[in-house]
Amino acid sequence: MGKSKFKKRQIVPFFKYLVVVMVIVSIITLLLFKFINILPGEYFIVLSLLLIFITGGLSSLILTKRGVRKRIFGTVFSLIYIVILILGIVYELNTLGFLKKLGFSNYKTENYNIIVLKEKEYKILDDLDKLNMGILDFKTEGLDLVKKKISNKIDVSFKAFLDVSELKKEFIIGNIDSMVIEESMLRILGENNEEFAKSFKIIDKIAIDVPIEDVTKDVDITKDSFILYISGIDTYGQVSSVSRSDVNMLMAINPKKRKVEIISIPRDYYVTLGEIREKDKLTHAGIYGIDVSVKTIEKLLDININYYIKVNFSSLTKIVDALGGVNVYSENTFISRDGYSYKKGNNYVMGEEALSFVRERKAFGGGDRVRIENQANMIKALIDKAISPDIIIKYNSLLNSLENFFVTNMKMNNITDFIKKQIKDNKNWDIDTYSLDGSDDYQYTYSYKEAKSYVMEPNMEDVINAKSKIKEVMSN
Repeated sequence: MGKSKFKKRQIVPFFKYLVVVMVIVSIITLLLFKFINILPGEYFIVLSLLLIFITGGLSSLILTKRGVRKRIFGTVFSLIYIVILILGIVYELNTLGFLKKLGFSNYKTENYNIIVLKEKEYKILDDLDKLNMGILDFKTEGLDLVKKKISNKIDVSFKAFLDVSELKKEFIIGNIDSMVIEESMLRILGENNEEFAKSFKIIDKIAIDVPIEDVTKDVDITKDSFILYISGIDTYGQVSSVSRSDVNMLMAINPKKRKVEIISIPRDYYVTLGEIREKDKLTHAGIYGIDVSVKTIEKLLDININYYIKVNFSSLTKIVDALGGVNVYSENTFISRDGYSYKKGNNYVMGEEALSFVRERKAFGGGDRVRIENQANMIKALIDKAISPDIIIKYNSLLNSLENFFVTNMKMNNITDFIKKQIKDNKNWDIDTYSLDGSDDYQYTYSYKEAKSYVMEPNMEDVINAKSKIKEVMSN
């Protein structure tokens, strides 16, 4: 008899604690949903009432003094309910952590390489003490900072050149002992001159964070039409790095019409670079920062770009892998330079296959023209997968894949308001694509003046058509 009373006193507190835990977890779940603010008001009310009803019902079963079966039933389902809520909290915390990292990134990263001729015995920066160093004098804040960092370590004389070809020439003939040059510009030199690419070695690297202008033109994206610029840079690793922008897409989005027009612009389009006001390839605008790319495209199409998203090679592979692959349409049967095979029609691809698909151009007679069509098809494939029911299973891995692999000037409230509207409306979007074209040509560019480079002269009829399509989508 005594043992039975003892067991009863030990069991009752457990049930009380279980109810307390269930109530606390329910409250945390609701508070996080309220804080994240992605549920429409009526949805949040329904969710609140549902959690109150379930918590109250299970609590009454657990604390009942009549019927062991009811108590067992309530206990089992309470434990299941708590596990489900905890999983929900994990989803909410991941979402909150991701959204809190959104917002205007107010800097770009310039990566400078200090190079010397291969036959020289210099191995480290200290070996250049008391010598001279050539620089490309673009008069940027990043260059001033890197010069200061070098001067703090060694005593070196800087010799400035206004033209990169002159800097390269003096370096090769040995009139300057070393050169400090931004990585993107160094790649341009190497690609245009194979002998030069084989002539040097890198003895040091310096990364400099440089402030950039906020080009955001904020609107209520749940009501007002807006333009999103997607920039894909030709590098792996840190997305804040300046580099050539090989993917240049505009998404004109009308939330009232639920209409999206994707405009693809060739990387070699011969355009005027933003406030630099010099002619160059569009891809080279990325060397000077995402803000320069934005202003360049705004000038080309006479538009205002509201927001941008900047990604790189690492971004695409991680996003596609996190989604478990995507189904992308190809107009052609081809084998990429990486050895992946694609058929005409739908192709289910994983990360590296997706990257190879959007990068390939030499397999086609149309070259870059076909590539930008493939890039637009990849964007559509990503959107289709992201709004499919599969996203629930892939949700956490998708957020983890996006972390540190993209830069945007969209703020947390932009994203949450848009998600809230999508949940409320629960309707499909009409997505169309259009690619600009032009004529092949060779011209001198601002970034490489030594010789003429391949460029694409814009077809003004295409430019006018793009303006018209954007205007049609944007109008309410």
